[in-house]
Amino acid sequence: MKIEFWSDIVCPYCGLMDHRLHLALDRFAYGDQVQVVHRSFQLHPDLPRSGVTQRELIGMAGAPASTVERVLRPIERAAKAEGLTPYRAVDRTLGPTDLAHELLAYAADQGRANEIWTAMFRAHFGQARKLWTADEVLDFAAEVGLDRAEAAEALRSRRYRARVTADQREAQRLGARGAPFLVFDGRLAVPGAIGTDDLLAVITKVWDESHPAPQPLPVVAGADGVCTPDGCA
Repeated sequence: MKIEFWSDIVCPYCGLMDHRLHLALDRFAYGDQVQVVHRSFQLHPDLPRSGVTQRELIGMAGAPASTVERVLRPIERAAKAEGLTPYRAVDRTLGPTDLAHELLAYAADQGRANEIWTAMFRAHFGQARKLWTADEVLDFAAEVGLDRAEAAEALRSRRYRARVTADQREAQRLGARGAPFLVFDGRLAVPGAIGTDDLLAVITKVWDESHPAPQPLPVVAGADGVCTPDGCA
């Protein structure tokens, strides 16, 4: 079974869903047979490299200041209740994530995609880490054990830019208007964040539909002459 997970590392619901996906798969009997594929969805590509605070971004979007207490603080409380702490959805800086996504694509080619996605969520939301410039992204790469020189060449050449762009285009083709956006075996999509129990229910539903329990075949009545371990009759 394959779960495709479109997200952006500055999306607080995405970081929470990454955590919930780990929890759900830990509880799923066939979790070791589920492939999670992370894909890129950039939310704020036009922000300055220097970054803006979350409160500034709310103002730039024309949203009310009450968004902090109405939307973001509840995300922080939910994360804490689910063992994800600290989780800074408010007191942080946001910036363009193109270089971060290109590093994540490079990490995928090193076989470390899921691990590095989770580490990047934890760096941003756990430490309010800025990951907008090449130096910031490369410092993070070195800290998580990626080859800094190779990562620098990948960012310098921009060889992953097309892959990142294709990810977002595919999500939009499938109907995504934002992130998180999860697709299960190409059969069912979840646009947005849901709880761990609901996520596990979706995983179980899609698994059961793809792996139906074997049923006895219909039989023709009236046959005789059969041998069993107890003898023949």
